[in-house]
Amino acid sequence: MVESLRFRDATLAKRVFEKIRKLASNVGAIKICHVCGTHEWTITHFGLRSLLPSNVEVIAGPGCPVCIVPASEFDESIQLALKGLVVTCFGDVLRVPGSKMSLLDAKAEGADVRVVYGVGDAVKMAEKEKEKDFVFFAVGFETTAPSTAVEVVKKPPENLSFLVCHRVIPPAMKLLVEMKDLSLNGFIAPGHVSTIIGVKPYEVFPEVYGMPTVVAGFEPLDVLFGVYMILKQLSEGKPRLENEYVRAVRPEGNVKAQELMREVFEVVDGNWRGLGVIPSSAFELREDYEGFDARLRYNPKVYGAVDIQPGCKCHLVIIGKVKPIECPLFMKACTPQKPVGPCMVSSEGTCQIWAKADKTVS
Repeated sequence: MVESLRFRDATLAKRVFEKIRKLASNVGAIKICHVCGTHEWTITHFGLRSLLPSNVEVIAGPGCPVCIVPASEFDESIQLALKGLVVTCFGDVLRVPGSKMSLLDAKAEGADVRVVYGVGDAVKMAEKEKEKDFVFFAVGFETTAPSTAVEVVKKPPENLSFLVCHRVIPPAMKLLVEMKDLSLNGFIAPGHVSTIIGVKPYEVFPEVYGMPTVVAGFEPLDVLFGVYMILKQLSEGKPRLENEYVRAVRPEGNVKAQELMREVFEVVDGNWRGLGVIPSSAFELREDYEGFDARLRYNPKVYGAVDIQPGCKCHLVIIGKVKPIECPLFMKACTPQKPVGPCMVSSEGTCQIWAKADKTVS
């Protein structure tokens, strides 16, 4: 698969692989976790796992923002849609299963559910159709939270509210490193999120947990350099935080976006699908903006939400404890055309990435 890269990249990739092999020969079994769906796509699409030394494993963590939103919050959006509100959402949200159905199922039953390319589209719809009540289903990590905050600050139309389901990545990484049975040796931190939050939020991992951490981009070479940098830290016995993605990620991140998020959102404990409540891992609208909070405005009530359907192992795929092919439903009862679990829905979901790979993944 190295040859599938551009010639110059392929030559450099071979050199990096050689350095990785040399370093790997001096360490024991190594498990590196990334927390980004785009990283997983790159690793799988280019077959990088099959080229790494046998003692170096790269697993996928909770890097798919659609996958980790609990069924209860999808149930809220579905309930609002079935009550007659216009629910707007991103395309990869539409087919994610709630406890009993998805927004697409609700749409099939007559609900007005609309796919938008950005929250600004929802604002324009609400301005144009003032006789209808709109809700924007705001899903995503720190990457997309600023776009929601921008529209909230601008005081959108009174007939638009926000069902805020944004999550924060570093607390989930903390949960992973504290899982004794996961036994991680290093993190590849997400590039997209890091363009917003910078690198400082990851300092806790090398400083407190002795966990080598590298912010990496999304090209195959970025990922390979991330693996190499982690192995180098391990071989030296000097865990630290490094930024491989210097062409896009500044140490301080996007300061204006951070200020905007602090103004609009309060950080609260958040429920993650299949993982439970993670402290300080979610955003909710501050008191000054609670007039735009769909939960306060419409008071949806959800009882007995079911995150994981029988037989589904998405909760274990999300934290890298099992591979998609180890789930008994993978490409049998659960396919991209008919997903049972959230990991099979989004283009950033590990199961869909593996299902659509051009080769047998391993």
